[in-house]
Amino acid sequence: QLVESGGGLVQAGGSLRLSCTASGRTFSTYSMGWFRQAPGKERKFVAVVGWSGDRIVYADSVKGRFTISRDGAENTVYLQMNSLKPEDTAVYSCAASRYSSGNYLYTGWYNYWGQGTLVTVSS
Repeated sequence: QLVESGGGLVQAGGSLRLSCTASGRTFSTYSMGWFRQAPGKERKFVAVVGWSGDRIVYADSVKGRFTISRDGAENTVYLQMNSLKPEDTAVYSCAASRYSSGNYLYTGWYNYWGQGTLVTVSS
């Protein structure tokens, strides 16, 4: 029900825009988040946006470089990634939570997940 796209190979300093499109249901009232999992490491929080788009939080590691946004009309959430670094290499997954408050850092807070898209940043 959540499908990510936009991943790929990019050089350090470059940019990518990830998309997460919902199908089968609307997620307009859900909080939407992005997580990433590097090889051999656990999945980590990247960013979250509230259902109305006014509550946004970023992980310190991406603050100032990544921007999360959502388009309710298209049922899509975006992650614009600029100034990419090799340590940003990971599988990026979007997730939807029916909650508007709580521990958005926790994977269990989310009810639906996409399959992920691979981002590789070369040095």
